[in-house]
Amino acid sequence: MELVLWRWSTTAQVTSALLIAVFFAVLGRSMRRVELRPWVQAWLANLGALVVTIVFWFAPRPPVWRYAAIVWGYFFFKTLFAVVLALGAWGFVRPDARLRIRQAAGVVAVAAVVPAMIVDDVAGIGVVQSTAITVLLAAAAALLLVHRVPASGWLAAGYLVRAGLGAIEALAYGSRLVPLAWVPADRVGILLATHSLFDTGAEWMIALGCVLIVYHAIQRELSATNADLLAAKQTLQQLVDHDSLTGLSNRRVIPGVLRAAYDTGATILFFDLDDFKKVNDEYGHQAGDECLKRFAAALRASFRPADHVIRYAGDEFVVIAQGVEPPQILDRLEHVAARLKTERVRGHAIRFSVGHAYLEVHGDPEAAMKAADERMYVQKSGNLV
Repeated sequence: MELVLWRWSTTAQVTSALLIAVFFAVLGRSMRRVELRPWVQAWLANLGALVVTIVFWFAPRPPVWRYAAIVWGYFFFKTLFAVVLALGAWGFVRPDARLRIRQAAGVVAVAAVVPAMIVDDVAGIGVVQSTAITVLLAAAAALLLVHRVPASGWLAAGYLVRAGLGAIEALAYGSRLVPLAWVPADRVGILLATHSLFDTGAEWMIALGCVLIVYHAIQRELSATNADLLAAKQTLQQLVDHDSLTGLSNRRVIPGVLRAAYDTGATILFFDLDDFKKVNDEYGHQAGDECLKRFAAALRASFRPADHVIRYAGDEFVVIAQGVEPPQILDRLEHVAARLKTERVRGHAIRFSVGHAYLEVHGDPEAAMKAADERMYVQKSGNLV
């Protein structure tokens, strides 16, 4: 009966281990995530241990040296399974850490020689191996819990359940070596014959926990990437909507500003520098750029922070004062003139012409802009508004 149960549960565990290994191999190949590599290797090692177990149970009892080799293979693969799972947990704690799985495999290969030479019965093998799994997976769970790895609840629970089962199995195998009066031998036999099924359930919890952590990491990376893209978009928008020379907004922002002023009204001021072409022709474009920058600074310093100061084109500037009527804003022109009175570029004074218009509440923005522009040209031609 116990042999039938054992074969059944072992077959189920082999099938499960193969499915998990294939699952992680496909997942790792499709997602190209470095943190998935240990999990593929872990379940391949687990599968190797199960194959060794099947060979041990179904093959005739081999000579001593071959028996020791089989026991060594079981210890090596099963311990490597637990070690790599623990390294996988460390990979989640320190994503930038280099997981030295090959070196760990070398250490496990050497360490497995000792129990392979000493232990000569199934109960002893079970005690040693179950204890090793318990210690390694309990330590892995502690790593995740202490470092509070995001979304690691399922994985830590899977580790703890598998470690708990390992402790129970170690105790059950130990009762075969040292019989305990309070432990029924027949129930221990059934437990040892079927524990592979329970192990399989815990291992699926571990696999699910790994997937959830990776999914959370991907989601976090996508959120960070999205935030970076939004920040880059805002930066590009600022570059598109701002004049690189003066630092003011450019004419692209005008439609939005006028839409915002549709329900409040606004005073629109249209500026143009006088004799700007002459400055460019006589002193060069550097002098012209200096005029533009100083005039932009004068406008920015003279109007309110809430007013929109815009470089419209070339030497033309626009100020849109939302919710303000002309009498409340036109005194700002005196501040601009006073600020520019002492400004000279290559000895040339910075002078300007300006026209204004009021955009009524629910008025026509284009008509108001056109009116301010026309009045600016009237003043520029020598006629006062």
